[in-house]
Amino acid sequence: MAKDTEKLIRQLSLISYLMAERRPVTALEIRRDVEGYSGMNEDAFARRFYADRAELDALGIQLTVDRPSDGAAEQENYSLRRENFHLPAIAFTDEELAALQFALGLLDGEFAYAEPLRLALQQISWGRPSPLDSPDQRSLALGVTASAGGHELSQRLAKVETAIFRQKTITFEYHTIERDETEPRRVDPYHLLFRGGQFYLLGHSHERDAVRVFRLSRMRGKVAYATKAEHDFKRPEDFDPRSYAHRADWQFGDERGVAEIVVGERLAWHVERHFGRFGEVRRQNDSGDIVLSTPYASARQIVSWVLGLGEHARLAGPPELVAEAEQRIGLLERRHEGELQLAAVVDRPARRDEESAAREAAEERGRRDPGIRPERFARLVTLASILIDAGREGRLLAVEEVREAIQVSEAELREDVDVLNVVNFGGGSYVLYAEIRDDGTIEVDPEPYADNFDRPARLLPVEAKALVAAIDLIGDHLPEGSLTSAREKIVAALGADPMEQGLQVADSGADDSGIARVVSKAIADRRLLRLDYYKANEDEFVERVVEPYALVNGREGWYVASFDPERDGVRHFRLDRIRHAEASRTRFKRRPEVDPAADVEGWPRTGEVPASRTARVWFSSERARWVREERPVAEELGDGSIVVQLSFAGEDWLVRKVLEEAGDAAILEPTDARAAVLAAARRLRQPAPA
Repeated sequence: MAKDTEKLIRQLSLISYLMAERRPVTALEIRRDVEGYSGMNEDAFARRFYADRAELDALGIQLTVDRPSDGAAEQENYSLRRENFHLPAIAFTDEELAALQFALGLLDGEFAYAEPLRLALQQISWGRPSPLDSPDQRSLALGVTASAGGHELSQRLAKVETAIFRQKTITFEYHTIERDETEPRRVDPYHLLFRGGQFYLLGHSHERDAVRVFRLSRMRGKVAYATKAEHDFKRPEDFDPRSYAHRADWQFGDERGVAEIVVGERLAWHVERHFGRFGEVRRQNDSGDIVLSTPYASARQIVSWVLGLGEHARLAGPPELVAEAEQRIGLLERRHEGELQLAAVVDRPARRDEESAAREAAEERGRRDPGIRPERFARLVTLASILIDAGREGRLLAVEEVREAIQVSEAELREDVDVLNVVNFGGGSYVLYAEIRDDGTIEVDPEPYADNFDRPARLLPVEAKALVAAIDLIGDHLPEGSLTSAREKIVAALGADPMEQGLQVADSGADDSGIARVVSKAIADRRLLRLDYYKANEDEFVERVVEPYALVNGREGWYVASFDPERDGVRHFRLDRIRHAEASRTRFKRRPEVDPAADVEGWPRTGEVPASRTARVWFSSERARWVREERPVAEELGDGSIVVQLSFAGEDWLVRKVLEEAGDAAILEPTDARAAVLAAARRLRQPAPA
């Protein structure tokens, strides 16, 4: 029998024994009665029992140790309170269960933590229909989800997740994109961050002797443990992962100064609502202009963001940042005046980032990589509760039903059943006996001590993280019920917020929660929605009265998918551009021909909008490395620069994208779009925002 299997039998038998005895027991009694310990000598028992206690404690299952006054270890008594193992009952309302059923079912298969999420759903929905059995209501669609993105990335994510949990130092090769170099790294992994469709590792870099952020898709090769020790480090108590989740793009890294940005009245509401939390906002004058003071680590990033706001914003300080902005505006002008001289095209194989290649390989295999797999311990206690419940009802279980519930192969299910069949603590004190029959069913005979596992166990760390991270991914964008209150109840039942213990879902970058709640309620109530909307392409505000059908997320944010009677068609409105939203008293009847989520696999996921024109865009060698991670390259040039093709529907969108590249990109064709960028760059030299 494998060592891991022997360990699981010991740990499950130990838990069952302690809960059955309901009194403190001695180490001698445990060694004598519990399956797996009886054949050991005293030294071997001491080592194994200590290791098992430590591992159970790390899983959140804490044994109570009563020590005698003289401190003699051999006289210690051990017990396990039932509340330290079983999950407290959570009193969800019907609305909260509906929210969980829909939102979490939507993520199944689209989430790197999908498998532990599934187990968590089994636990919290104990005694009720599984949330994953709910029908698809089509009122929410996810274009960007937290999938790992391919087999190799899934393996890395799983290794990093385990290393965080076990406090193990890891080593890996890392491609530092700023220098375009791949170097070895030795890191104490503290936390995972999911942000903008990517997983990042926050950890102490031994090379830099400081906390650094590593994007998992830029790791190369395998992630390995640095030592064979049980633990290598302890995360500092003052480390706060929330500070990384609540940063703007320009705030990653060591702070270099505080930028002063003057924003004109036209976009002041937008900047204050969505970016004011990254600094301080003050009124400039009676005109409605504001000044945003925001700390920055990357000069290029903050300049890029300001230039993307066009003539409605300008940098006012510090002087070195103003100078860089002027220099980059000059680059934009020079690279769009006359004809841009390009290096020769080289016959170089197209370079794809590792993440894209891995995702394509996974899709060719016809499945998504599972990403994180839950600890087998979690699977076993969940399976035990499923089997015991069926046995007490005298009900046969279908093998396929159980496999689907806990996402295992038939071979894994047979192994798990075999393990549970031998969990005991002497004197015939078994928990259950299950037999997989030839007709594809499972017959279960609960033993006298089945009640030790007849209730859902506490969510283990990875299950808790999966559940709360899934809720945070959906946020306030759900019509049916409140995920916020469900999250609060789950955290209260767990006793701590799991997001502080290994995984943080970053803010979406656009604080649209207030608008989202209004839109969500209008969708649920089927009421017409009146929007005061900023059309960035035309730089104007419009009013629309639409029939809202669903909320859809994409690479650039959340949208409300709606039918616009005035335009006689489906239209998508970005939530962060809605200045004001109000649900009308007038209800509408859903149009059967409207499927608002029909194109979720298209532009929301790829970023490629339906377009009638194509532009050839040049990117400098300094910027090319980042672009390769996001887009296919049409031409590789001898100086390291590249040419890509961008599809676009509106010229203003294309101009804004090029402005955001801060001089590191130039349109080659079409000529009218090239001229539009030049005109926009010249307008940026105006002394004040319009």
